[in-house]
Amino acid sequence: MISYIQEGEGHDLVFLHGYLASKESFYPQIAYFSQRYRVTALDFPGMGGAEPLTAPWSVADYADWTESALSALHVENALVVAHSFGGRVAVKLLSRGYPFKAAVLTGCAGIIPKRGLGYKIRVKTYKLVKRCAPKYAERRFGSAEYKSLSPVMRESFKKIVNEDLRGDAQNIACPVLFITGARDEETPVSSARIYAAAVKGSSLLVMENCGHFAHLDDPLNFDLAAEEFFGNV
Repeated sequence: MISYIQEGEGHDLVFLHGYLASKESFYPQIAYFSQRYRVTALDFPGMGGAEPLTAPWSVADYADWTESALSALHVENALVVAHSFGGRVAVKLLSRGYPFKAAVLTGCAGIIPKRGLGYKIRVKTYKLVKRCAPKYAERRFGSAEYKSLSPVMRESFKKIVNEDLRGDAQNIACPVLFITGARDEETPVSSARIYAAAVKGSSLLVMENCGHFAHLDDPLNFDLAAEEFFGNV
């Protein structure tokens, strides 16, 4: 069973949400774009109103599911707007040649930053403590987001965050607009620049006074930028 919203008429426009979010996180965009497009917003398995995962999924697994879901919903040659984790899935799909007509990727995750000495020390300490006291290690070192996950989702989370997608990005051929918030601390501007440099012919828009959720921090200007971009492809 697919958990989704489908509204409006016209060319297909797909929305892919962030990790642990839902299709409703695009509510301002659904209301705006459904006036001129047929909008489809999906809930990824394990999130929102979708069924829980029964085994850990990778980004590729989510891409496979998304392709099947869009086929089942008769969505073809669509435009796509994807946020954060949804951007990972879109990048994976586009790298395979999935026929999205154009993509707006905002706060796009998937670039693993260079790690400093402090991070490497924490990782080694975590691995050492985990051998002796695994439950304590999870409580002491895991992030709040990680601690909130079920065991299956934790394993899936590890698969997802440990995959760097800049190589996949180099295989993307369709038009892409990267939108990032100047105040985004989760997927900083530096990550968006790496993506933009990897995707030939792509564009980058930095939205001032916005954080990781630029589409919610400033929905009007976000929607106008996406609309203009789609109108030119």
